[in-house]
Amino acid sequence: MLRRILFGVVALLVVLGAAWAFWPRPLAVEMTKIGRQSIDVTVEDEGISRIKDVYTVSAPIAGKLLRLNLQGGDAVKAAETILATMEPVAPGLLDARARAVAESNVSAIQAGVAQARAQVEQAQAQLDYAKAQLRRSQSLAGGGVIPEGVYQKSALDVSVAQTALEAAKASVTARQHELASAQAALIENEAGNGDAENAGEKDCVDIHAPITGVVLSTMATSEQVVAAGTPLLTLGDPGNLEIAVDLLSRDAVAVAPGDAATIEDWGGPTLKAVVNRVDPAAVTKVSALGIEEQRVMVVLRLSDANPARSRLGHDFRVVVRIVVWHGDNLIVVPMGALFRLGNDWAVYAVEDGKAQPRKISLGRQNADVAEVRSGLQPGDLVILHPGDRVREGTAVTPAAAE
Repeated sequence: MLRRILFGVVALLVVLGAAWAFWPRPLAVEMTKIGRQSIDVTVEDEGISRIKDVYTVSAPIAGKLLRLNLQGGDAVKAAETILATMEPVAPGLLDARARAVAESNVSAIQAGVAQARAQVEQAQAQLDYAKAQLRRSQSLAGGGVIPEGVYQKSALDVSVAQTALEAAKASVTARQHELASAQAALIENEAGNGDAENAGEKDCVDIHAPITGVVLSTMATSEQVVAAGTPLLTLGDPGNLEIAVDLLSRDAVAVAPGDAATIEDWGGPTLKAVVNRVDPAAVTKVSALGIEEQRVMVVLRLSDANPARSRLGHDFRVVVRIVVWHGDNLIVVPMGALFRLGNDWAVYAVEDGKAQPRKISLGRQNADVAEVRSGLQPGDLVILHPGDRVREGTAVTPAAAE
């Protein structure tokens, strides 16, 4: 009899244990209470910081650029700081053929100089003869021996001879300059051969800073020969900084000048900015995935007086968030609580400890929350990130906080 009672008690305990093990338990889920808050709808993309006016200083003439003493970050003052110094390029070396041609030109022009000098002597002799004839005609004309026309002819001959002498002297001067030019063609790199005196007499050109600011970069630092127009360095004013970002055209249509924005993820604190300009035309760019996109340039100006902004330099990477819409005191639901129910948005609301699907109407939304226009009220409990185990009528309980 006792054994039967014991067997009965054990069997009852087994049945009770099995019933307890398989009895439905509330599902532990993460819940949140619906409330009111402000919503900022933003457009976000990567951009760069840039100095608004960047000046590229180029070589004004062809010549030898002396070594630059400036580096990136050095301060310069307009019209005072000497950025670079240039001097004439030394003559190049002559090969045997070029030297022979130049020496032949010198010899030919020297002969021309001798010929011009002989012409001067000839013109001088003709002038002396004409003057003697003029004196003779003058005395004879005074006595009435010769006609007046003969005397006038002698005076004209003197004038013509004087002009011919001046022309011959000018020809000598021109030939002498031609000789100097031909001899200059024989000059080689005297400074390179150790002629320090001639090297010191070279005329130098100093290039002064066009603005007050800092050196952004240098394209040429070592001494070298450069052509006219060769970029040497870039200058800019760090205080005149702006932010440029390429937005997708579908995002750019919501942006307008005056919209508030923030500059983040640049290595410093969040900075405030304002949209200054939205380009009216888009350009086609290819993304990293090889997809053609229409991009619109948006330019922002910094409005934050935070001293840390001085660490933001030219061409730094930044993340731009532009506020395109703002709403206050709105009923909001976390994006993690939403799911699609047919063509509508829905949430699992918690009613009497059970999950009940509820269709809702949404308004504006961002990456975190969405505006609820109907279907929920402040204080309602909804389930965050409902999984496949949540169904209509499922008993739920708040999950323990980690």
